[in-house]
Amino acid sequence: MLPAADTNGIEILQAPGIVAIRNEMIHETRVIPLDGRPHVSPKIRGYMGDSRGSWKGDTLVVETTNFNGKIGARMNGDEAPTSARLRMIERFMPIDAYTIRYELTLDDPDTWTRPWTIGYVWQRISAYAFSEYACHEGNYGLANILSSARSAEKAGR
Repeated sequence: MLPAADTNGIEILQAPGIVAIRNEMIHETRVIPLDGRPHVSPKIRGYMGDSRGSWKGDTLVVETTNFNGKIGARMNGDEAPTSARLRMIERFMPIDAYTIRYELTLDDPDTWTRPWTIGYVWQRISAYAFSEYACHEGNYGLANILSSARSAEKAGR
């Protein structure tokens, strides 16, 4: 989960045998089994891949495979370069009741010469609320801006 320019809210929910991670962006949810089951068939692929998790002490380790070569991370409006061979390892390490250290290792031999890792700290903010994700629904300002510009063009301004 690479940081985005906006809508960075993340909610982590745990129930017996699973962890669910919900992203504010597009309200996507990853349901991650913790019961040791294998990944789904390599024929089943998606941009969020197929995740499986396990606990190593108090660290949640999540391995994601079965990507389709188009992950959700954006780089200047284009898809981040990856292949279907991408493998992600995420580590969620609690620091205290309000803080998690998150590490992400990306391994894609068709894209990079070696695996690389990033890490950062997540803070729990109890007052944070997810925003509705809607790009232009009900965005009357955009229609008015364009209408005004066309009128100005017709008037020769």
